[in-house]
Amino acid sequence: MATIDYTQKIPNNVDLTSDKRLQRALEAWQPNYLEWWAQMGPTDFNTQDVYLRTAVSVDSDGWAVFGHVRMPDYRWGIFLEPRDEKRIVGFGDHFGEPAWQQVPGEYRNWLRRLIVTQADTEPASVEQQRLLGHNAPSLYDLRNLFQVNVEEGRHLWAMVYLLHTYFGKDGREEAEELLQRRSGNPDHPRILGTFNEPCEDWLSFFCFTMFTDRDGKFQLLALAESGFDPLARTCRFMLTEEAHHMFVGQTGVGRVIQKTCEVMKAHPGKNPFEYGAIPLEVIQKYISFWASSSTDLYGAEVSSNSANFFRSGLKGRAYEDRYTDHKALEGVYAFENCVDGRIVKEDVPLRNAMNEVLRDEYVKDNEKGIVYWNKICEKAGVEFRFRLPHRRFNRRIGVYAGHRFDLDGNALDEATWNQRVGDWLPTEADRAKIKSLMVPCYKPGQFASWIAAPAKGVNDQPAEFEYVKL
Repeated sequence: MATIDYTQKIPNNVDLTSDKRLQRALEAWQPNYLEWWAQMGPTDFNTQDVYLRTAVSVDSDGWAVFGHVRMPDYRWGIFLEPRDEKRIVGFGDHFGEPAWQQVPGEYRNWLRRLIVTQADTEPASVEQQRLLGHNAPSLYDLRNLFQVNVEEGRHLWAMVYLLHTYFGKDGREEAEELLQRRSGNPDHPRILGTFNEPCEDWLSFFCFTMFTDRDGKFQLLALAESGFDPLARTCRFMLTEEAHHMFVGQTGVGRVIQKTCEVMKAHPGKNPFEYGAIPLEVIQKYISFWASSSTDLYGAEVSSNSANFFRSGLKGRAYEDRYTDHKALEGVYAFENCVDGRIVKEDVPLRNAMNEVLRDEYVKDNEKGIVYWNKICEKAGVEFRFRLPHRRFNRRIGVYAGHRFDLDGNALDEATWNQRVGDWLPTEADRAKIKSLMVPCYKPGQFASWIAAPAKGVNDQPAEFEYVKL
């Protein structure tokens, strides 16, 4: 079913009415979700009309409509791509078998863990960003923030549907727990570290949607290969919505860079902060922080868990169809280990390096964003060039955690790191200065001093369109 049924209390294209028990369970979870949204969603903007897109189909063309709606009235629902009756498990020990429509009993705990971890990231990002509406640089950006927020909420619904449908009492308990954890709460934090980091200014938000949501893209690509067909179908449609989030990040940082370049050309030799813009060196520090934090999300470089997920057919590689060996039994991965602070090249069994294989794709995709930003500098005639920090830089998970490396991945002693870290990562002074620029700009068509207007508006609307009716 490609078309989404909006006559139901919970919009869906999975024929929810045919399973009354499941329907009642999800309708009982819905008020708790709305209570969570009221408490932890975008603060003080739930009565405003926002120009949002809403999915009406899972077809590739014409899948969404736009219109003003209040966020609590947004029709969150359950949308899966249509089932392919001929689909097979595309990798691992079960390669070539018919894709599973039910949870394989021997993999139940692993699969639940994968779904819960993915699900936990969705409300976490909403919680991290809940106060940003108070200092939005424009109505255009305010609308984009809220679009990201409501779609992260829908992605939570996508995962909760799987938990309720396929995991019984355990799944229902996990779904409740997703509404109890809180980003940054020391006693009950979100599962993954990056989703507990403060996101208190818009440069952080743009870097988050550029780097952290890009991690989400590759995690979803890997899960979209899953032999568990309902998960794969769910993730494929989530990827359709996720693309906008990364667009917000990449173009958002680009617009900050563009404005700074304009200020630098108008006031050569001056500190852009003096003219309400953000120095390129400070933007680089934010890039380095969020890129390195998000790189941690792939886990350890050598991982028995990643091997188990692959061999069992639960989580594959991004773009699995590009590979010829779908079992990965014979291959090795050339890996740079860190032993006593020295980099040592090792070959590890390919299945044990699946986290690193996925991280490789992520790094390559990030590099494209760096090229995009550097073209802005080049076009403006500014010599500065941005860079993606080496994957060893500022790591807290994996073999590089506990060791110090510079942006090029060269090993450092602790004293040198402490001396130079303020050149590479945001200092408290940097963060304070950025926050001082975060003054709301709510008039249609106007933008804050530190960011350029977009090349075009949302859904062909002009920049001065009233994207949020305040």
